[in-house]
Amino acid sequence: MSRPRRTVTAAAIRHLRTDPVMAAVIDRAGPCDLVPRRQTPFESLGRAVIHQQLSGKAAGTILGRFEALFGSGGFPPPHAVLQTPPERLRSAGLSGAKTRYILGLAAEAAVGNIPTLEGCDALSNQELLDRLTALHGIGRWTAEMMLIFNLGRPDVLPVHDLGVRKGFHIAYRKRAMPTPKQLDRFGLRWAPYRTTAAWYLWRATEFPAEAK
Repeated sequence: MSRPRRTVTAAAIRHLRTDPVMAAVIDRAGPCDLVPRRQTPFESLGRAVIHQQLSGKAAGTILGRFEALFGSGGFPPPHAVLQTPPERLRSAGLSGAKTRYILGLAAEAAVGNIPTLEGCDALSNQELLDRLTALHGIGRWTAEMMLIFNLGRPDVLPVHDLGVRKGFHIAYRKRAMPTPKQLDRFGLRWAPYRTTAAWYLWRATEFPAEAK
């Protein structure tokens, strides 16, 4: 059975508001509209690979070209990717490394090494992170983005994410950005709703300068 599509709950907001700084961020940013996409894990990971180290606009352009190679109006299934020559995949703008990663993911998906949505739902966060980061080209950040934006896991804090660290630096008026270890330790107070906290830290980076 699929998990509920709502990641953010009233209980999450009440809990985060016990932190006065986070309460102020919530007031400025407004309601959290985070809703999990629930794409197949292969599609979610493939999209994440395309977005690695690129701006959203650049990644969106390449993603559109990549999908257009298959003429299906959406992200291709693993078997279609495997049947496509690497040179054709690269013609969409993929780097050589990303082409290898996506072909590798397609091969893993084809033999069942990437869990289905239902399979993901049966695994804990740590079990999923262990499974996903064992795949070539999938690091912890990419796996955490899948847990947050695709699966809707409510208690994920991507402490290595630059935006989350910068948002903390802004919201808490720190002299320096926190290290991942410092943010991980501080973030324990937001559990079990660290995904919502991360979303609001991302929003904090978008506040006008005078509101920071």
